[in-house]
Amino acid sequence: MAVLDDARRGAAALRRRTSAVGRRALGLDVPAADHTIAVLHVRESEVPGLDRRELVQLDRIRLLGATGAVLMAISALGIGAQPVHQNPTSGMRVLGIFARAHTGSLAMCMVGTVAVVLAWLLLGRFTVGAFSGAPLHRLTRSQLDRTLLLWIIPLSVAPPLFSNDVYSYLAQSEIAARGIDPYQEGPVAGLGIDNVLTNNVPNIWRNTPAPYGPLFLWIGRGIAEITGDNIILGVMAHRLLALAGVALIVWALPRLSVRCGVAPVSALWLGAANPLVLFHLVGGVHNEALMLGLMLAGVEFCLRAIEDMPRFDGRAYAVLIGGAITITLSSTIKFTSIIALGFVGMALAKRWGGSLRAVLRSAAMLGAIALGTTLFISAVSGLGFGWLFTLGTANAVRSWMSLPTAIGIVTGFGGVLLGLGDHTTALLSITRPIAMAVAAFFTLRMLVATGTGRLHAVGALGVALGAFVLLAPVVQPWYLLWAIVPLAAWATRPAFRVPAIVFSTIVSVILMPRGADLAVFQIIGAAVATVIVGVLFIVVTRNILPWRRERGVSAPSHEPTSYGVSS
Repeated sequence: MAVLDDARRGAAALRRRTSAVGRRALGLDVPAADHTIAVLHVRESEVPGLDRRELVQLDRIRLLGATGAVLMAISALGIGAQPVHQNPTSGMRVLGIFARAHTGSLAMCMVGTVAVVLAWLLLGRFTVGAFSGAPLHRLTRSQLDRTLLLWIIPLSVAPPLFSNDVYSYLAQSEIAARGIDPYQEGPVAGLGIDNVLTNNVPNIWRNTPAPYGPLFLWIGRGIAEITGDNIILGVMAHRLLALAGVALIVWALPRLSVRCGVAPVSALWLGAANPLVLFHLVGGVHNEALMLGLMLAGVEFCLRAIEDMPRFDGRAYAVLIGGAITITLSSTIKFTSIIALGFVGMALAKRWGGSLRAVLRSAAMLGAIALGTTLFISAVSGLGFGWLFTLGTANAVRSWMSLPTAIGIVTGFGGVLLGLGDHTTALLSITRPIAMAVAAFFTLRMLVATGTGRLHAVGALGVALGAFVLLAPVVQPWYLLWAIVPLAAWATRPAFRVPAIVFSTIVSVILMPRGADLAVFQIIGAAVATVIVGVLFIVVTRNILPWRRERGVSAPSHEPTSYGVSS
């Protein structure tokens, strides 16, 4: 009998320890002061506008960024992702020279890229200040908006840069316009190998089905029906979509930042004026722009109902449902953004008391909205649900920025060196699922932190998306924006901003344009010229631009007069 009692006590103790470990792992019993993610956020203070000297510096920074953007736009005529057919500059005496002078065009693009990045970093002096302190003076929202617009315009009229994906969009949209299922047939099978649109698609994607959601291809089908085989008009139409997405980001980001006690211009500088946005969402014409814009707009609408309305009446429900529909629409462009609905749901459950019943009620309501919206788009568009089976199409690429992919490749290469054979594919089949499981657990922990009130929904969403980006099987440079853009509205500490700025700067500078086959000596020559020009420019402008931390540019601390309520 005593042995049985000891066994029961031991089993009870084991259950208690297991429960304690599980609650600790999920963040249910973590004290607020010990919550490591929460230290990324601190409220920002309101500060005066720029003085006369700083206004002069701001004008010079604007000119520097605009000059860089113009140089990039001109160089795109030679090394941008020009179409194989219907190239409007082909054979032209003046504009056609850039396509014949690849080294010069590449050097021009590199110099322009560095100029935009340097201008962005200098602009940071007047938005987030130095790494160790907030700015003493901060530029206004209208000043930042005009600067951003000035930098965007040249890239919005240039040929695509850094990516050929827009030509895949055109081909897949044309397949849908012909009544063929783009989730079953690639460009070669759907359009033919000699089709003008197929010839512009990169070889790796010519036989693959579309990995995008039905809303994007539904819009693309409409574009294809209007533009037909006219590649230039098709590219312009898709760039307008990208610009609409950037406009939504610019609309939503400052509103979300105020909810988190962050200066709107700080969030816009890091999240919207980021070179990755300029170069890849605008210049590269990626559909992430529309996905992120709709996702952030939907989150803002949902939080407006959850946090701002004192009574949860019919009007609050209407705003909430509209926001949930908007988030779901973003997921029918790229499915990743559906994760935002979970964080909105946990914020709603917290508003309703934070109990398990509130969580289930919130999940049921938002899940029904998401399911209904997805069914509606899939059915009305006529594209069906084949997109759910092509989401992993991009996994065929082995991306050096993906942590599990890099581990698998390095380990496989080590096996080759040891004479064990190349087991890279087998290793990737192990590292990638493990990484995704870790990302899923991290997301669950962030959901719990949102429901318990330790983290604001915007910050927790950004952290979860960051985990998915870092641990995803494939990571493209513009995927970093999935995490940087929402976190720009919440995370203010150097522990986040410094890596985000460094990654954005390095990735923006090192990527080569996709419009020409460049030899090593051409890249090296252009890089050397860019370094020389950059160093000389810094030396010449060391006293007229805020390269160094000066009195009146940034200060280590301020009185905490916050922009908004922080959680």
